[in-house]
Amino acid sequence: MQRAALFDMDRTLVRRETASLYVRYQREIGEASLLDLARVTYWVAQYTLGVIDVESVARRSLAALAGTPEQRLIDRCDDWFGRYVLPHVTDAGRHAVAYHRARGDVVAIVTGATSYAARPLARLLGIEHVVASELERDEDRNFTGRPEQPLCFGAGKITRAGALAKQLGFDLEKAVFYSDSYTDLPLLAHVAEPVVVNPDARLRRHALREGWRIERW
Repeated sequence: MQRAALFDMDRTLVRRETASLYVRYQREIGEASLLDLARVTYWVAQYTLGVIDVESVARRSLAALAGTPEQRLIDRCDDWFGRYVLPHVTDAGRHAVAYHRARGDVVAIVTGATSYAARPLARLLGIEHVVASELERDEDRNFTGRPEQPLCFGAGKITRAGALAKQLGFDLEKAVFYSDSYTDLPLLAHVAEPVVVNPDARLRRHALREGWRIERW
């Protein structure tokens, strides 16, 4: 049975929070205000502290997408990634992905962001699989403004990564997972090899108590 290597995206493979980078891109193209930027900055701070109401934030942030064609978001994310995200992709993350690919491991990004935000990074790094928060679409492939459940957050990451494990035939409990965030504690504690990368303060304390590997990328 193949082993799996799972990678968080924000502050792990990418040094920055991609939500903040995306709203800055929206500001540039005239789709977001300073208030929008402040709101996302506040949500990112809540996420870092592990106190965010992710369901409420998802409902509020996705409502504006209602009626938007899926292809428009795909195109926007491709443009945004090259201009705003690419400079923040970590060299150590690239090397870790290359190492696991060379070993023949199943490699996947497992992120709370949408698959539209994660797929440009996956293509860059040669990662075939993306486990992410998914957006509901209607029969014309327009967004409804609602997320599909469960969100890829907290225990939802176990559910969504578990579905990939079942599909591909690997054991999630024997996987390695790289992440920076205390909110990923459920999946970090679920796998055989948790690797803590650029950790927030709460996760660093927990990792030190558990003897988990801590890396700076």
